[in-house]
Amino acid sequence: MARRTKRLWTVEEKRSICLQTTAPGVSVAQVARRYALNANLVFKWLRDPRFAPDPDAAPAESPCFLPVEIVERPVQEVAPAAGDARGPDGGTIEIDVAGGHRMRISGRYDPEVLARLIRGLSR
Repeated sequence: MARRTKRLWTVEEKRSICLQTTAPGVSVAQVARRYALNANLVFKWLRDPRFAPDPDAAPAESPCFLPVEIVERPVQEVAPAAGDARGPDGGTIEIDVAGGHRMRISGRYDPEVLARLIRGLSR
């Protein structure tokens, strides 16, 4: 039988985990799952004034639009290699998802399938 070791969380880690529970649309259970914790432990930390996020503190920055620059690229008339899914409108997208996951999508993709995959990884 394997011996279980108790995970010791630093004060900063506890504060960070507790702060993540205040994000809109995020439940304590979701945050607990990200860190392989029991939700009751996170609730216990939230009751402790050392770790509980300040209710009066506003988020550092509110969501906003970011500037985007569209640059025209020269069209390459080279046919894609056999087995290469990249078409003339293909490109590369890199997405950082909650929980430390990073996705890199190259070529054509189905937006609905990509959305389901992102939702699955965000849990």
